[in-house]
Amino acid sequence: MAEREISQSRLYERLTGDDDSRMCKDIPDAACREQPHNFFLHLFAALGNKLADELSSARLVLPWLLGVIGAPLWMVGLLVPIRESGALLPQLFVAGFIRLKPQRKWAWVIGGVIQALAAASLALLALYGQGSLGGALVLATLIALSLARGLSSIATKDVLGKTIAKGRRGNLLGWSGSVAGAVTLAAGGTLMLFEERPGELALAALLGIAALGWLLNAACAARIKEEPGAVEGGENAWNSIKLGLRLLRDDRAFLHFNLSRSLLLASALALPYVALLGQQQSGAELGGLGVLVVMSGVAGMLANPVWGKRADASSRTVLRDTGLGAATCCLLGAGIAWLPGEWTQTVWPYAIVYALLVIVHAGVRLGRQTYLVDMAGQDRRALYVALSNTLTGGMMLLVGGATGVLAQWLGTASLLVALAFMALAAAASAVRLPEVEQ
Repeated sequence: MAEREISQSRLYERLTGDDDSRMCKDIPDAACREQPHNFFLHLFAALGNKLADELSSARLVLPWLLGVIGAPLWMVGLLVPIRESGALLPQLFVAGFIRLKPQRKWAWVIGGVIQALAAASLALLALYGQGSLGGALVLATLIALSLARGLSSIATKDVLGKTIAKGRRGNLLGWSGSVAGAVTLAAGGTLMLFEERPGELALAALLGIAALGWLLNAACAARIKEEPGAVEGGENAWNSIKLGLRLLRDDRAFLHFNLSRSLLLASALALPYVALLGQQQSGAELGGLGVLVVMSGVAGMLANPVWGKRADASSRTVLRDTGLGAATCCLLGAGIAWLPGEWTQTVWPYAIVYALLVIVHAGVRLGRQTYLVDMAGQDRRALYVALSNTLTGGMMLLVGGATGVLAQWLGTASLLVALAFMALAAAASAVRLPEVEQ
């Protein structure tokens, strides 16, 4: 056992570049001793979560599910808003509940198990669901999945802050993203095997594997060695709202961060429109989507470790640079769509832009996570994460709805130009953020 622990510590030190895994900045000595063990549990939990997310994607798999069961077309438009805002908006209301628990990993476990049950239910609906009733059950299940995702998200970040020291979190998130990119690559390769949309059995299999991914996530969370934390400051939902409003008023750095984070939604909003351009110009069906997923996996594998190291040095500069990168990708995608030539009528130039944007968006996600966890003090980390995610969920509904209207009015390419200006504003805002890694 001792030899295995030594090997685990050495592998941890090799992955993180940490010469001494027992030196920690802002976590207790007991948690520091368990850091190599917990590092790998966080890593495999992220693998299960990403696998499940990809195989139950609201942008790819669930629209096919509604199509297979013959649900009304308007239901497809509700998938992404439910998935994203459902996971973010309620987080402020559960932050106080989580704060009352000395060990927050059990909230993470509960969220993972509920997501696994929801994915299993979606697999059954792929086999037996029909028409409007089947579609309504899919949306209802997705609501439960999204709420559980929000519970797991806030608990995950709080447990991360308690078990992994400052200066190592970005590295962990980077390696997690790299492993997740490999999973995405495998998922895309699987999708490319289908020439047309997958049938009921194929969808049920994908969603069944997603359920197993969330069970892996929950099992790893349960094994994390988390020291009991302070429970003072737990709030009910109304008190959490009042405290959150006071934080926004009194903590100008936190308010500024949320402004920058909202503007950086440009990278997430641009991704489906770049993919849509590829479909519009090339006429590619499932094969083209599979190419995009594979490119996304390769990009994630390459991008995340680099962003992780940079985020540990300065997550503020990561946010600035990803804003500039998102603007460049949006302008590049729009420019290709406006250029003449047969080469613009294939999926590949858009797949390359999509991959570049995935690299940028990986930096956005990793930079904002690292910045938020490092900015928040240990006593109120859960509240900061919940409040920031709740605000972002509301902004996603508002900005997402506005971009949909603009896309209908301006067209996809012109919308990307508008998102480029939004990303430039994000970069300008991030420049003025204070450093939090000092």
